[in-house]
Amino acid sequence: MSTDPTASAAPGRGGSAAARRRAREAEIISATRQLFDERGVRDAQIEDIAKSVGINRAIIYRHFTGKEELFSLTLVQYLDELRVALQDAAATTDDPREQLVRLVDAFVDYGLAHPAFVDCAQSIMRRPGGDLLEEVSESAMYRLGQAISGCLSVLTRTITSGARSGDFHVEDPELLANMLYASGLGTLQLGRVAMLVAEEEPGVPRISRITAAQVRDHMVATALALAAGAPAGAAPGR
Repeated sequence: MSTDPTASAAPGRGGSAAARRRAREAEIISATRQLFDERGVRDAQIEDIAKSVGINRAIIYRHFTGKEELFSLTLVQYLDELRVALQDAAATTDDPREQLVRLVDAFVDYGLAHPAFVDCAQSIMRRPGGDLLEEVSESAMYRLGQAISGCLSVLTRTITSGARSGDFHVEDPELLANMLYASGLGTLQLGRVAMLVAEEEPGVPRISRITAAQVRDHMVATALALAAGAPAGAAPGR
Protein backbone atom coordinates (compact mmCIF):
# COMPACT_ATOMS: atom_id res chain seq x y z
CA MET A 1 0.00 0.00 0.00
CA SER A 2 1.30 3.47 -0.91
CA THR A 3 2.40 5.71 1.93
CA ASP A 4 2.34 8.85 -0.24
CA PRO A 5 -0.03 11.28 1.53
CA THR A 6 -1.06 12.73 -1.83
CA ALA A 7 -1.89 9.38 -3.38
CA SER A 8 -5.32 9.10 -1.75
CA ALA A 9 -6.16 12.68 -2.68
CA ALA A 10 -6.49 12.02 -6.40
CA PRO A 11 -9.68 9.91 -6.68
CA GLY A 12 -13.10 11.17 -5.69
CA ARG A 13 -14.50 14.65 -5.26
CA GLY A 14 -13.16 14.98 -1.72
CA GLY A 15 -9.65 14.01 -2.81
CA SER A 16 -9.73 16.42 -5.74
CA ALA A 17 -10.86 19.26 -3.50
CA ALA A 18 -8.03 18.52 -1.07
CA ALA A 19 -5.51 18.45 -3.91
CA ARG A 20 -6.82 21.75 -5.27
CA ARG A 21 -6.61 23.29 -1.82
CA ARG A 22 -2.99 22.21 -1.41
CA ALA A 23 -2.16 23.52 -4.86
CA ARG A 24 -3.74 26.89 -4.09
CA GLU A 25 -1.91 27.14 -0.76
CA ALA A 26 1.38 26.39 -2.50
CA GLU A 27 0.58 29.04 -5.11
CA ILE A 28 -0.10 31.66 -2.44
CA ILE A 29 3.10 30.78 -0.55
CA SER A 30 5.09 30.97 -3.78
CA ALA A 31 3.63 34.41 -4.54
CA THR A 32 4.46 35.56 -1.01
CA ARG A 33 8.03 34.32 -1.38
CA GLN A 34 8.38 36.19 -4.68
CA LEU A 35 7.18 39.43 -3.12
CA PHE A 36 9.51 38.93 -0.17
CA ASP A 37 12.46 38.51 -2.52
CA GLU A 38 11.45 41.49 -4.66
CA ARG A 39 10.30 44.01 -2.04
CA GLY A 40 11.22 42.69 1.38
CA VAL A 41 8.97 41.43 4.14
CA ARG A 42 7.70 44.81 5.31
CA ASP A 43 6.43 45.83 1.88
CA ALA A 44 4.65 42.54 1.13
CA GLN A 45 0.95 43.17 1.66
CA ILE A 46 -1.90 40.66 1.58
CA GLU A 47 -3.58 42.68 -1.19
CA ASP A 48 -0.45 42.44 -3.35
CA ILE A 49 -0.13 38.71 -2.73
CA ALA A 50 -3.77 38.12 -3.67
CA LYS A 51 -3.39 40.25 -6.80
CA SER A 52 -0.33 38.33 -7.96
CA VAL A 53 -2.23 35.05 -7.62
CA GLY A 54 -5.35 36.54 -9.25
CA ILE A 55 -7.66 36.00 -6.29
CA ASN A 56 -9.56 38.07 -3.73
CA ARG A 57 -7.74 38.64 -0.45
CA ALA A 58 -10.62 36.94 1.34
CA ILE A 59 -9.61 33.66 -0.30
CA ILE A 60 -6.20 33.87 1.35
CA TYR A 61 -7.90 33.89 4.75
CA ARG A 62 -9.75 30.74 3.79
CA HIS A 63 -6.41 28.97 3.49
CA PHE A 64 -4.42 30.67 6.26
CA THR A 65 -5.44 31.94 9.68
CA GLY A 66 -3.80 35.27 8.93
CA LYS A 67 -0.69 37.09 7.83
CA GLU A 68 1.48 35.53 10.55
CA GLU A 69 0.64 32.01 9.43
CA LEU A 70 1.25 32.82 5.77
CA PHE A 71 4.59 34.38 6.61
CA SER A 72 5.51 31.44 8.86
CA LEU A 73 4.86 28.95 6.08
CA THR A 74 6.81 31.08 3.63
CA LEU A 75 9.71 30.93 6.09
CA VAL A 76 9.38 27.14 5.95
CA GLN A 77 10.25 27.30 2.25
CA TYR A 78 13.40 29.28 2.95
CA LEU A 79 14.38 26.95 5.79
CA ASP A 80 13.92 23.85 3.62
CA GLU A 81 16.37 25.34 1.11
CA LEU A 82 18.78 26.30 3.88
CA ARG A 83 18.68 22.77 5.30
CA VAL A 84 19.74 21.33 1.93
CA ALA A 85 22.59 23.86 1.70
CA LEU A 86 23.74 22.93 5.21
CA GLN A 87 23.53 19.20 4.51
CA ASP A 88 25.57 19.64 1.33
CA ALA A 89 28.18 21.66 3.24
CA ALA A 90 28.41 19.09 6.04
CA ALA A 91 28.89 16.28 3.54
CA THR A 92 32.13 17.79 2.21
CA THR A 93 34.23 16.78 5.24
CA ASP A 94 34.19 14.52 8.29
CA ASP A 95 36.39 16.79 10.39
CA PRO A 96 34.09 18.48 12.96
CA ARG A 97 36.04 21.73 13.10
CA GLU A 98 36.22 22.14 9.33
CA GLN A 99 32.63 20.99 9.07
CA LEU A 100 31.52 23.75 11.45
CA VAL A 101 33.41 26.32 9.36
CA ARG A 102 31.67 25.13 6.20
CA LEU A 103 28.26 25.15 7.88
CA VAL A 104 28.73 28.76 8.94
CA ASP A 105 29.94 29.61 5.43
CA ALA A 106 26.82 28.02 3.94
CA PHE A 107 24.59 29.87 6.39
CA VAL A 108 26.22 33.20 5.54
CA ASP A 109 26.05 32.50 1.80
CA TYR A 110 22.35 31.71 2.00
CA GLY A 111 21.52 34.64 4.26
CA LEU A 112 23.33 37.18 2.11
CA ALA A 113 21.80 35.76 -1.07
CA HIS A 114 18.30 35.76 0.45
CA PRO A 115 17.96 38.87 2.65
CA ALA A 116 14.19 38.34 2.87
CA PHE A 117 14.90 35.07 4.68
CA VAL A 118 16.72 37.00 7.41
CA ASP A 119 13.88 39.53 7.68
CA CYS A 120 11.22 36.82 7.77
CA ALA A 121 13.06 34.69 10.33
CA GLN A 122 13.69 37.68 12.59
CA SER A 123 10.08 38.88 12.34
CA ILE A 124 8.86 35.46 13.48
CA MET A 125 11.43 35.23 16.28
CA ARG A 126 10.49 38.66 17.63
CA ARG A 127 7.02 37.39 18.49
CA PRO A 128 6.53 35.82 21.93
CA GLY A 129 5.75 32.13 21.54
CA GLY A 130 2.34 32.48 23.16
CA ASP A 131 1.29 35.28 20.83
CA LEU A 132 2.42 33.34 17.78
CA LEU A 133 0.48 30.27 18.87
CA GLU A 134 -2.67 32.39 19.05
CA GLU A 135 -2.26 33.52 15.44
CA VAL A 136 -0.85 30.42 13.76
CA SER A 137 -2.59 27.08 13.51
CA GLU A 138 -1.17 24.02 15.21
CA SER A 139 -0.40 22.35 11.88
CA ALA A 140 1.47 25.42 10.60
CA MET A 141 3.46 25.67 13.84
CA TYR A 142 4.37 22.00 13.49
CA ARG A 143 5.63 22.56 9.94
CA LEU A 144 7.63 25.58 11.07
CA GLY A 145 9.10 23.61 13.95
CA GLN A 146 10.06 20.80 11.58
CA ALA A 147 11.79 23.22 9.23
CA ILE A 148 13.76 24.96 11.99
CA SER A 149 14.74 21.72 13.69
CA GLY A 150 15.79 20.27 10.33
CA CYS A 151 18.37 23.03 9.94
CA LEU A 152 19.47 22.96 13.57
CA SER A 153 19.88 19.18 13.57
CA VAL A 154 22.63 19.44 10.93
CA LEU A 155 24.52 21.89 13.13
CA THR A 156 23.81 19.90 16.29
CA ARG A 157 25.23 16.72 14.77
CA THR A 158 28.47 18.50 13.91
CA ILE A 159 28.81 19.98 17.39
CA THR A 160 28.00 16.61 19.00
CA SER A 161 30.54 14.85 16.80
CA GLY A 162 33.19 17.40 17.76
CA ALA A 163 32.39 16.98 21.44
CA ARG A 164 32.80 13.23 21.15
CA SER A 165 36.14 13.56 19.34
CA GLY A 166 37.43 16.11 21.84
CA ASP A 167 37.63 18.94 19.29
CA PHE A 168 34.79 20.78 21.00
CA HIS A 169 33.87 21.21 24.66
CA VAL A 170 30.11 21.68 24.71
CA GLU A 171 27.72 20.44 27.39
CA ASP A 172 24.54 21.15 25.41
CA PRO A 173 25.00 20.95 21.60
CA GLU A 174 21.32 21.70 20.97
CA LEU A 175 21.48 24.92 22.99
CA LEU A 176 24.63 26.06 21.20
CA ALA A 177 23.09 25.30 17.81
CA ASN A 178 20.05 27.40 18.68
CA MET A 179 22.21 30.25 19.94
CA LEU A 180 24.38 30.24 16.82
CA TYR A 181 21.29 30.32 14.61
CA ALA A 182 19.70 33.22 16.51
CA SER A 183 22.87 35.28 16.81
CA GLY A 184 23.76 34.49 13.20
CA LEU A 185 20.55 36.10 11.98
CA GLY A 186 21.45 39.29 13.83
CA THR A 187 25.00 39.31 12.49
CA LEU A 188 23.73 38.81 8.95
CA GLN A 189 21.55 41.87 9.45
CA LEU A 190 24.69 43.81 10.38
CA GLY A 191 26.24 42.58 7.16
CA ARG A 192 23.30 43.88 5.17
CA VAL A 193 23.49 47.30 6.81
CA ALA A 194 27.26 47.19 6.17
CA MET A 195 27.97 49.84 8.80
CA LEU A 196 29.77 49.80 12.12
CA VAL A 197 29.07 52.43 14.77
CA ALA A 198 31.78 53.33 17.26
CA GLU A 199 32.77 56.31 19.40
CA GLU A 200 35.44 58.49 17.81
CA GLU A 201 35.77 60.40 21.07
CA PRO A 202 33.35 60.95 23.96
CA GLY A 203 29.98 61.84 22.47
CA VAL A 204 31.21 61.78 18.86
CA PRO A 205 30.06 58.77 16.79
CA ARG A 206 32.07 57.26 13.99
CA ILE A 207 30.50 55.31 11.13
CA SER A 208 32.64 52.85 9.19
CA ARG A 209 32.01 50.14 6.65
CA ILE A 210 31.94 46.41 7.32
CA THR A 211 32.30 43.88 4.54
CA ALA A 212 30.62 40.52 3.99
CA ALA A 213 34.02 38.88 4.47
CA GLN A 214 34.37 40.49 7.90
CA VAL A 215 30.91 39.28 8.87
CA ARG A 216 31.74 35.77 7.70
CA ASP A 217 35.08 35.68 9.53
CA HIS A 218 33.49 36.94 12.75
CA MET A 219 30.73 34.33 12.63
CA VAL A 220 33.20 31.53 11.95
CA ALA A 221 35.54 32.66 14.74
CA THR A 222 32.66 32.99 17.19
CA ALA A 223 31.26 29.55 16.36
CA LEU A 224 34.67 27.90 16.71
CA ALA A 225 35.38 29.69 19.97
CA LEU A 226 32.04 28.80 21.54
CA ALA A 227 32.32 25.19 20.40
CA ALA A 228 35.85 24.97 21.78
CA GLY A 229 34.71 26.45 25.08
CA ALA A 230 36.93 29.53 24.74
CA PRO A 231 36.10 33.24 24.69
CA ALA A 232 35.22 34.45 21.18
CA GLY A 233 38.25 36.75 21.09
CA ALA A 234 40.54 33.80 21.71
CA ALA A 235 39.30 31.80 18.74
CA PRO A 236 42.07 30.27 16.65
CA GLY A 237 42.44 31.20 13.00
CA ARG A 238 40.58 29.43 10.25
